[in-house]
Amino acid sequence: MQWTDEAIFLGARRHGETSVIAEVMTRARGRHLGMIRGGRSRTMQPVLQPGNRVEVTWRARLDEHLGEFRVEPVTLRAARLMESATAVYGVQALAALLRLLPEREPHPHLFDALDVILDHLEEPAAAGELFIRFELEVLNDLGFGLDLDQCAATGRRDDLAFVSPKTGRAVCREAGSPWADRMLALPGFLNPGATKAANGESLAEAFRLTGFFLNRHVYEPRGLEPGAAREGFCQAALKTLRAAPALEPLAATRNMP
Repeated sequence: MQWTDEAIFLGARRHGETSVIAEVMTRARGRHLGMIRGGRSRTMQPVLQPGNRVEVTWRARLDEHLGEFRVEPVTLRAARLMESATAVYGVQALAALLRLLPEREPHPHLFDALDVILDHLEEPAAAGELFIRFELEVLNDLGFGLDLDQCAATGRRDDLAFVSPKTGRAVCREAGSPWADRMLALPGFLNPGATKAANGESLAEAFRLTGFFLNRHVYEPRGLEPGAAREGFCQAALKTLRAAPALEPLAATRNMP
């Protein structure tokens, strides 16, 4: 068995004295593991860093085997990604999100989205907005997609201001105002046809929104913790924007109705 594909390096763990077990996100075959012989060498270490884009060739006797990778560098981003807290935490948080998906299940749209986000992680507002959209896509692929296109109560597509924590559907301001204290805020940049970019306040709302549904539908049912990387990314992105309000701890969203 053999195939070659584009991939983004997610991480590696030591295997024996000189080799590593590498984890990559491929375009056609999803998240995939494989052994790299000599992966701990000085030559390979700069290549095998999270965020780098590579070409991998996988070989194994049978499809269900772990197999071996041969890796060729394409775009080496890792050194640049180490220059800001937003980027460092972002790479880790994105990899953690991809690990929620079944191994070897293709998600080419997530591969493309990941490639774009990695090129913008040093830009807090852009990175934050792209990260939120990535989380929404992951939720959708896991079967828990949110419906943010129209009001669940009236069918309106304008002035959407809330999201029902029970259904994950958008609610317009008029219909949702009486229950505003029990709703999640819908950031303006996620409205259909929105033209304004995310700012500190709307990003904080968006991080709470996706964090709530990830906790409810994914982390808690699986007995998992969100991990420090996501929280670190959220805080770093908002801090860099300076005017943004402090992000509430994710745990504060868990008791919402």
